[in-house]
Amino acid sequence: MTTTKESAVSGRPLIGVSTYLESTVSWGVWQLPAALLPAGYPRLVRAAGGLTAMLPPDDPAHAASVVARLDGVVVAGGPDVEPERYGAVRDPRTGPPARERDAWESALVEAALASGTPLLGICRGMQLMNVALGGTLVQHLDGHVVRTGVFGTHAVKPVPGTLYESIVPDASTDVPTYHHQAVDRLGRDLVASAYAEDGTVEALELPAPAWALGVQWHPEMGEDARVMAALVRAAS
Repeated sequence: MTTTKESAVSGRPLIGVSTYLESTVSWGVWQLPAALLPAGYPRLVRAAGGLTAMLPPDDPAHAASVVARLDGVVVAGGPDVEPERYGAVRDPRTGPPARERDAWESALVEAALASGTPLLGICRGMQLMNVALGGTLVQHLDGHVVRTGVFGTHAVKPVPGTLYESIVPDASTDVPTYHHQAVDRLGRDLVASAYAEDGTVEALELPAPAWALGVQWHPEMGEDARVMAALVRAAS
């Protein structure tokens, strides 16, 4: 793993990205448990000028020491956040729990916020940021998944005066999307910084001086690197 000192010498900030943890993954002749990350994430970090370190689930007690070695943190997309984490009764349409990821990534969020390390949440990552700060989620939302396993596209509009609007000032931007849950009540100090046409919160953030932004869509599935590039600049 590249150290922060090495990333400083290279001039490319080290961005830690959380990973999936799957019980069975097949490649070549192997079928084994694996921590994995879709290739779009490191590709987007690289395009934005950063280096990627994968952060598979670990003991949450180690999160602060891991974040201390990084220049920025990305909490990646993935399975639904367990509703018990925000005091809700499980909806039958909510997916199975990913408790190791929930615990580890919540600790990463808390460590990044406590240390002032730039933080970007993507899809599930944005939702987990909201939950970590005391917010809640809508457990099922129609219209934001076109077909199982297929990314759709819809427009998002920034809120004037927000960090997100300073990064993507377009009046409306089409983004790659795949989610059936969304932010309900915002967590402590968070503000909504972009909306879909149906009123769904599509981005949220903490006010300055923090650099903490969540987006509900999947920038790693598109060509627009502006959000990741902003994280990398902040991490510099």
